This record gives sequence, C-alpha cells and structure tokens, in this order.
Amino acid sequence: MTDPDTPPDGTSPRRKSPRHARRDARGPRRPPPAGPAPDRAALRAAALAHVARFATTIAGMERMLGRVMQRWGRRAEAEGMEPSAVAAHIAAAAPDIAAVIADMRALGAVDDARFSESRARSLTRAGRSRRAVGAHLQARGVDGAVVAQVMEETLGARGEDAHETELAAALVFVRKRRAGPFARPDATAEEAATRDRRAMEAMARSGFSRDIAMRALEMDTQEAEERIWRMKSA
Repeated sequence: MTDPDTPPDGTSPRRKSPRHARRDARGPRRPPPAGPAPDRAALRAAALAHVARFATTIAGMERMLGRVMQRWGRRAEAEGMEPSAVAAHIAAAAPDIAAVIADMRALGAVDDARFSESRARSLTRAGRSRRAVGAHLQARGVDGAVVAQVMEETLGARGEDAHETELAAALVFVRKRRAGPFARPDATAEEAATRDRRAMEAMARSGFSRDIAMRALEMDTQEAEERIWRMKSA
C-alpha cells in the first residue's frame, strides 16, 4: 500500500525543518496592525533606513515614502478604516514627506548629482552607452539639466574625451558577447562573423553609434584590453 505522504514519483517525502514545522503550527502569518498613520518621525526613520542600504534620488526617496504611506493605508482599510479617512491621512502626509526629503538633502544622504556621477561611471564601466546612461538617470527622476552636466563632467564633453569613453564602453559590451577582438580563438570565420553581426545589432539597440561599434569590433585585442583598463582605472 502506498504511503499517502509519499510523492507520486516514489521519492522519500521531504521533511520539514523544526522552524518550518513551528511556523505551520502557528498558521499563516498575520500582517502587523496598521497603528496610527506614520508621522514625520516615522517617515524620517524609514528614510534613514533606506539610505543606509540604497543609493537613491530625490524622486526615488519621494516614491519610497509614498509607498510607506500606501502600505499603512492598505492595512488601515483592512482593519475597517473608511477609505476617505485613509486618503485624508495620506494627503496630509505630503508636507512631512517634503520635510523629510529636505532633511535627507541637508544631511547629504540624498544628492542627485552625486548619485548620477556614481551611476554614470558604474554603468559606463559595465558597457552601457552614453545614451543608455542618460536614459537610466532620467528614468530615476533626475532633472535633465543635472544629467547633462554630470555626464559632461564624468564621461567627458561631447568631443574627443567623450568619444574615447564611449569607445571603451563599447569594447566592454563587445567583450561580454565574445565578439570582435574578444572572439573565441577556436571560433570559425563563420561563427565569428555571426557574433560580430549580432553584436553590431545589439550595440545599435543599446545606443552606440555605428562608427563606435565598427571601431570596437575591428580593434586589435591588446589595444582593446588597454583601452578598457584605462577607462576603468580613471
């Protein structure tokens, strides 16, 4: 007779750890009570906990604090508070959120320019194009003027410096795809050509110009490695 606890494939049943067994005995975990609406002190504590773990922008901080209020609102409604009263509490929190963000800026914990500089460098070193970096920063809510200034200061003004940085980023992109100067030594000519074509198409989608893509794919391996090293060491 088959043991009802034995899986259909005949394998031994998986035993639960004592911790999981205790959790099952207690039943499903209940959400914490809503409590009073978060005040400025609670929102500030949430902001400090967030910046201790993550780099963020002003817009990102505003969204995070908004989510804190929304989570409280869902719990409060589940406990019976009228939706109109929940909405009123959330609306009343707007000045406190603005004040907390001002505090974080004064502390230097939230700085769009510093965030953008760090993110622009890391994304470029990871093989992202200048256009992709700009789009990423604007999607994070950074003002366009701040994005333009930071990118000129970090990636170079639109000239020779910017061109060299973009080329180095394209080389990183190509290296990840084992194309151009980074093709596998044992790859046939046909395989290498296919990888180059696919890398060219991917670079176009990622915002690299055709000129940059061609230079990256046609470059000597040693020169390509040196350019990547210089860019990452700068």
